Amino acid sequence: MHADRLSRAYLSLEGLSCGDAFGERFFIRPDLAADLIARRSLPAPPWIFTDDTMMAVSVVETLQRHERIDQDHLAGSFARHYDPMRGYGPAMHDLLNKYRYVGPRWRDEANALFDGQGSYGNGSAMRVAPLGAYFADDWARIPEEAALSSRTTHCHSEAVAGAIAIALAAALAWKLREQSCLVSSTEFLSRVADATPDSAVKRGIETAIRLDQGSTVEEAVKQLGNGKMVSCPDTVPFALWNASHYLSSYEDALWSTVSGLGDRDTTCAIVGGIVAMYTGAEGIPKEWLAAREPIPNHMLHQL
Repeated sequence: MHADRLSRAYLSLEGLSCGDAFGERFFIRPDLAADLIARRSLPAPPWIFTDDTMMAVSVVETLQRHERIDQDHLAGSFARHYDPMRGYGPAMHDLLNKYRYVGPRWRDEANALFDGQGSYGNGSAMRVAPLGAYFADDWARIPEEAALSSRTTHCHSEAVAGAIAIALAAALAWKLREQSCLVSSTEFLSRVADATPDSAVKRGIETAIRLDQGSTVEEAVKQLGNGKMVSCPDTVPFALWNASHYLSSYEDALWSTVSGLGDRDTTCAIVGGIVAMYTGAEGIPKEWLAAREPIPNHMLHQL
C-alpha cells in the first residue's frame, strides 16, 4: 500500500512541479503574457520551478519516511531545502531561516506569525496535492493530515481549510480516474466543499459552484480572485474552478489557469497537482516536462 501511495504522490508532484514552472514563465508584462496565452505559445525553456515545488518535495519526502505527516521532520525538511532564490514570500523567508536553528521551538515561530494569528497565505495549499494523492484511498484521513502539513508553517484556520480542500480535490481526481468516471464541475466542487471546514475558503468554493457553466476565466477571477492577494481564500476557489472544468486535460487546465494571471505559478502548481491525478502521467505533455528544470539530484536522492 505504501508503494502505491508513493507512486500517486510522485505523479501529483510531477504535475505540480511542471505547472509551477510553466506558470512562473508568465510573470512578464501583462499585455505580452495575455497575447502569448491567447496563442498558446509555450515559453522558451528552461522552466524554473519555485518554492511551490521545493516545499511539495518536502511533503513527499516526509510521507515516504513516515507514512504520515511528522511535523518535526517536515519542518526540518522545509529548512534543509530552503533556497532564497526560489520566490518564497517574506514571511517564509524569515520563518524558514529561523527553522534552521530553533529546533523543536519551530511551533512557537509558526504560531507567532502575523501577531499570533498565523499565516493564511496560499503556501499551505500550493504544496499539498501530493498528500491528497498519497491518502486518496483513505478519504477520512485527509483533513487531519492536510491540517498537520499546513500548521507546520501556516497556522491560520483559512490556511488549514485551503490545504484540506486541495488535498481532497487531488484525492477525488484519483478516485474518479479509478472509476473511469468524469463528473460535472458542480459535482466535483460540491464534494470538495462538503468536506472542507467552514471558512472563507469554503464560501469561495460555494461561489464557484454557483457560477454559470459558461462563465469565462475573467468572470471567475472577478468572483473568486486569482491569487493576487497570495491568500488561501483568494487562491483556492479559483484553482479548484479551473481543475474541475478541465479535469481530463492537463494542457487545457493549465492554459485556462494561467490566463487568470495573478499568482500564476501557485495557481498552476495547484491545478497541475490535481489534474495529473486524473490524466495520469501520460496526460502531462512530454515537451513540457522536458522544458522544466530537473528536480536537483540531492533532493531526489533523499527521496
